[in-house]
Amino acid sequence: MIVVFVLGFLAGALSLYYFLWRTGGLTPGHPLARTTVDIGWGRGGSVRPASPAPEIRPSAEPVATPAAVVTPKVSFPTLPESSTPTASRPPLSGFTLGRDPLVMPVEGAHATDFHDSFAETRGGTHRHEAIDITAPRGTPVVAAVDGSIEKLFTSNQGGLTIYEFDRDRHYCYYYANLDRYAKGVKEGQLVHRGDRVGYVGSTGEASAEAPHLHFTIFQLGPQKRWWLGTPINPYPFLLATR
Repeated sequence: MIVVFVLGFLAGALSLYYFLWRTGGLTPGHPLARTTVDIGWGRGGSVRPASPAPEIRPSAEPVATPAAVVTPKVSFPTLPESSTPTASRPPLSGFTLGRDPLVMPVEGAHATDFHDSFAETRGGTHRHEAIDITAPRGTPVVAAVDGSIEKLFTSNQGGLTIYEFDRDRHYCYYYANLDRYAKGVKEGQLVHRGDRVGYVGSTGEASAEAPHLHFTIFQLGPQKRWWLGTPINPYPFLLATR
């Protein structure tokens, strides 16, 4: 059986070889002579892959990069600061430092009755930093704002004085050269705008022939010292009183 199988296999192989030789199947490139590698490149088997692209070497000359877009810087003109002092600017009607507009601190007085003397000097040594509201001796002096009487004090310059803090304790209102205090006025007392607190006089360094109220406003510091603060010209605020 084995001999018959071997002889049959050899006969078949020789017959296949003879068939391929007669049909040209053993010639390279013939469809019957294609290998699995040839078949992988396409259906026709006759198209082979193109040669790899040549390597592109960088040129010795550098490639110029596009210039960056520079946005021009726009400069706005600087507006000059106003040289007009704040005190001389027209005030707004009802303008106030605190919650409420000021009341004229001398009863019956009007802003046209006196001038802005805040920046004037006294005795050639110090700025006035206050407004003198002239009035007959004994004219009632009233609280300019709602607040509290923080200090009643007598000094050589100011004479009989009152320091009033506003409700928020941001500002101190100073009344000086008083003739006397109003009845019942005491430290810690709450007062309302228009309440009488004293009377016009000429105590301290004021002239006896020119009784007036020495009035100014201080912006208080964080420690709320009644004798220390930044003076503020009250004149623009008095112009706005009715």
